Amino acid sequence: MPSGNLAERLATLTATATDDDGVVTVTVAGPGVVTGLRLDDQVRRLSGAALSAEILRTMRRAQAELAERVTAAVDETVGAGTEDGKALVDSYTQHFSDDLDEPPAPVMPAAPPFPTFQNTPSLPHQAPGNGFESGRDSRAR
Repeated sequence: MPSGNLAERLATLTATATDDDGVVTVTVAGPGVVTGLRLDDQVRRLSGAALSAEILRTMRRAQAELAERVTAAVDETVGAGTEDGKALVDSYTQHFSDDLDEPPAPVMPAAPPFPTFQNTPSLPHQAPGNGFESGRDSRAR
């Protein structure tokens, strides 16, 4: 195993990924933080939704590449089979999986729909409705 401080190696690791069309290039470093984003002039032909999806997809590719580089660095320094090595590699592979087509699950679940209320009479002699079915105002009684 080559010698070297794992912390120093991890601090200098970066990974760059480019989408299939060469329109989006993302660079990540450290714990997967985006440190560079380059957009080609061809982005003008993409809609906002398509561009944001392509940026996220390319970012996940770069993060998956970073996880592979971290695994190699851990294997070369402390060993991927050690307890510390496994924990470090697992922390990267859990956050940056190789499943590039599926977006990550949302952190918070969607809010439940707002409840609807039935229009029911409050007194037994009232007919269901808004109180104006007879043509006269209910305040005139």
